[in-house]
Amino acid sequence: MTKQSAHITTTVTFLELTSRPKARASLAERADISGIWRAHPPSLRFYRFLYDSVGDSYYWYMRRNMSDASLREIIEHPEVEIFVAYVHGTPAGYVELDRRTAHETQIAYFGLLPEFVGRGIGPWLLDWGIQRAWREDCGRVWLHTCTLDHPSALAMYQRAGMRMFKQEEERVELTELERAGFHYKASA
Repeated sequence: MTKQSAHITTTVTFLELTSRPKARASLAERADISGIWRAHPPSLRFYRFLYDSVGDSYYWYMRRNMSDASLREIIEHPEVEIFVAYVHGTPAGYVELDRRTAHETQIAYFGLLPEFVGRGIGPWLLDWGIQRAWREDCGRVWLHTCTLDHPSALAMYQRAGMRMFKQEEERVELTELERAGFHYKASA
């Protein structure tokens, strides 16, 4: 007899832009943003700090469960760019652009550290990331989000002009979350 594993189901929404949007007013300079710098490439420890800090509230587990060698292969790839936004010298969030597929850019990861959520930085950084994602040969910029992400994430992506092109249910095994150090509790 096999033991059935416990799981949760999340809805994954895939969104895209197929033409470069005009820069929005939110791209104006912000006094609190010290700058956005590319970590070229980031140290493994710094990358894990960003990924864990941003994703901790949203059960980001996939890269937590990757070996150092597998993760290093991604973040050190010449077609992967990781940009870190700083607020008064402190890392506030990051945008990871993956250009490994010809003629498109995936916003592979995007988010803010918890202390910076709710301060208007998210939409600003997303707009910055979308503008940075476009190149002359780019036919689309895309990303995916799920129902485990911040409750405002999907609406923010749509306000930025992104359109849904696919939606699917994904089964996440609780053992994967536990292996990443999470103890999932369903909302009441």
